[in-house]
Amino acid sequence: MTRARSPRPHEVAAARRDPRLLRAISERDLDPAWRARGLCQSVDPETFFPAPSEPTDTAIALCRTCDVQGSCLAWALDVGDCHGVWGGTTPRERRAMLVVWRSDVQSGSYDSERLSELNVLRVLEEVGAASR
Repeated sequence: MTRARSPRPHEVAAARRDPRLLRAISERDLDPAWRARGLCQSVDPETFFPAPSEPTDTAIALCRTCDVQGSCLAWALDVGDCHGVWGGTTPRERRAMLVVWRSDVQSGSYDSERLSELNVLRVLEEVGAASR
């Protein structure tokens, strides 16, 4: 088994702007019963825990259509789970998100004003990318 490396600074910076993380922050305490409503309930759990050489595409595609994606990712970040697919993210993506979660989110530096500001920046980035 190989040991996972620590995320690089540019990966952490990208995680701070990741819309999935922003959604997890805004939905982290929203739905305590999220597990019962997840689309994953109707799929073989092995789908979300593929072998290291297997693709995660199927699980991520399913997560993208799930209503509880934000709550699911928030749970995985709260418990520090870095195995499998949670909230539409791979373990590598979550390792970078965990740095942000533990340093910024749990310290309370992501208030509603900061989330609104980040969402505006994300939309501007998407509009700029679409116009290129």
